[in-house]
Amino acid sequence: MDLGLSDKVAIVTGGSEGIGKFAAMRMAEEGAKVIIVARRQEVLDQAAQDIRTATEGVVLPLSADVMDKDTPDRVVGTALDQFGRVDILVNNAGVSMAKPFEDVSDEDWESDFELKVWGAIRLMRKCIPEMRNVGGGRIINVTNLGGRTPGASSMPTSISRAAGIAITKGMSKDLARDNILVNTVCIGTIKSGQHERRYERLKESNPDLSMDEFYAQTAQARGIPLGRVAETHEAGDVITFLASNMASYLTGVAINIDGGTSAVV
Repeated sequence: MDLGLSDKVAIVTGGSEGIGKFAAMRMAEEGAKVIIVARRQEVLDQAAQDIRTATEGVVLPLSADVMDKDTPDRVVGTALDQFGRVDILVNNAGVSMAKPFEDVSDEDWESDFELKVWGAIRLMRKCIPEMRNVGGGRIINVTNLGGRTPGASSMPTSISRAAGIAITKGMSKDLARDNILVNTVCIGTIKSGQHERRYERLKESNPDLSMDEFYAQTAQARGIPLGRVAETHEAGDVITFLASNMASYLTGVAINIDGGTSAVV
């Protein structure tokens, strides 16, 4: 099936590992030229090599911090210099920070919003004119379930992700006339470096615990109806679909990637 991504140019933040890396890999596999953005150059370089090996596609690693106000100029400038256009933006940069409300400091609120909200806003501002120049585009914001149904000890992440969901909906209406489609994926429990680090800590006291057992226990503890933790590529597949011609009539949509966990549609 041709997804219509051949020679499209995609920017993926948080593209050195996890969801960002697999979204970039799937788009490169479909013929897109992909710029992956993250802070650690050595991890980016390895991710780019992995993607090239798996897909024989075009991927450019670019070390940058989305919290830096100059980053959008650098990233979009690189895309235009190297490939001449911008078609797709995946705002995936972010880390989990979850505490009870009273434990969240001003610095926590500021850093979380600077990374997940302002970082995305600045990149979108810079990309939108370039998408208009080529007749349209796709923006996919990676958020999470907590942004829709915040739980206890979920701040500031649940609040910054709620902002990301609201921005997605509002922008989708503003930009529909330009054929720029804006959607979000709300991530549930998915295999990631964060969970792997938790597994390593648990293994210190339980050396016989296997990774498969760890993920099975996690799925049970979190009450995931499908009974398993998501594979990273499953999120990458949905993001790639939203970037493709197959999703040409979808905008302002929030898709749960959660195995049925969410209490809301």
